[in-house]
Amino acid sequence: MLRLQIKIRIKNKMKKVSALILSTPTFENHETALLKMGTRNTHVWKNTTEEGEKREVRAEKFGGRWRIQAQLRGEDTWTYYDAPLLDDLIELRRVLWNKYQRKHLAFEDVAAVDKMIQDQGGTVPEM
Repeated sequence: MLRLQIKIRIKNKMKKVSALILSTPTFENHETALLKMGTRNTHVWKNTTEEGEKREVRAEKFGGRWRIQAQLRGEDTWTYYDAPLLDDLIELRRVLWNKYQRKHLAFEDVAAVDKMIQDQGGTVPEM
């Protein structure tokens, strides 16, 4: 248990705020903690496999690297990809392009995924 004390400015007056941290996130609930914090570089989409199963895919950029994970409906564990599937990269690029168009994302993120697609031998889709 940690006690955190910070100073913040409210209406031009400095106030001391004290917060009690009961626990720190463990490795098991680290992703849940990040999602609750509202990370900006986490992108989620859902699709259906050829067998008709629903699949959720998450892509997160952290430390300049993209980490892609997927989970089929009904499974408890996530599958982490060292080399993401080309279809997932193309869908990630579509998601990022849409966010870039709305000025919610930097173009560097789109360019990084374009390079990943080209490194796997794919062609970057025209938008």
